[in-house]
Amino acid sequence: MSKSNNVYKDAYNRCLRLLDETRSLPSEPELGTLLGVSRTTVRTILARMEETGLIAWNKRAKTVLREPLPDDFFPEEETDTLAEIIERSFMRRLLAGGAEAGMQINELELAREIGVGTTSVREFLIRFSRFGLIEKRRNSHWVLKGFTRAFALELTEIREMFELRSAAAFAALPQDSAVWTDLDRLEDEHRQLANDIAARFTEFSELDERFHRLIHRASRNRFIVDFYDVIAMIFHYHYQWNKAQERERNEVAIGEHLVYIEALKSRDLGKVDAACRKHLKSARQTLLTSIPESRSLQKH
Repeated sequence: MSKSNNVYKDAYNRCLRLLDETRSLPSEPELGTLLGVSRTTVRTILARMEETGLIAWNKRAKTVLREPLPDDFFPEEETDTLAEIIERSFMRRLLAGGAEAGMQINELELAREIGVGTTSVREFLIRFSRFGLIEKRRNSHWVLKGFTRAFALELTEIREMFELRSAAAFAALPQDSAVWTDLDRLEDEHRQLANDIAARFTEFSELDERFHRLIHRASRNRFIVDFYDVIAMIFHYHYQWNKAQERERNEVAIGEHLVYIEALKSRDLGKVDAACRKHLKSARQTLLTSIPESRSLQKH
């Protein structure tokens, strides 16, 4: 499945959620801004909605005819971008191999394992290599370098700077923005997970990634969003190496997320800043604790 098709399906699902809140959709340029896609993609979305009887589309008028049903949504596994698919597979491979310094990564093998072209894998690895964690070798080979405590501290400083800015931008978004619906859904997922934490605590990492990614997208800054991809990979996969007290850590983090969400909904910048700083401080400690002493001494 092409990357553009996955992007379209993700935007289509988010647009469906708008139908629950309004009787008519905004203009094509406004929809493009809300969904973060091109006008061509917006028109494709509207055409499908018209075909399935969700809206009546007459030039500028887009009247909602019915609420979306579960079958109207594309399956979640079809809305991942190609980059997300490669990222997830890459990090799982690192975890399976213990992610030790010197670990070899082969472009051809990784591409074959994922079922994508080698060009896409190479582009991903080149992008990831900018942060100094992997290094190119001959014959489509890469090598994993050491992940040090100093590197982790530098990373957390940048993350905090970016997320504080993104959180403030999120709180300033208009009430009709689709992100508030996404935030409501994430809040429900957090509460459901909290109520069944004993059996489902391992599911938190994926929910954590989606929550923070939603916040960073509010910055509308391509460099922040792009850099967060790397931050997410390290934070949400690296500390999985240390399973000690995983349930307790995740339970605390869920509580911090709920306070963070409440602050965002209040639009009180003071509360947003305080909730964001408190949670990121905990995340920093979790990451640093996950780095074994042997790795913290590796040369980077």
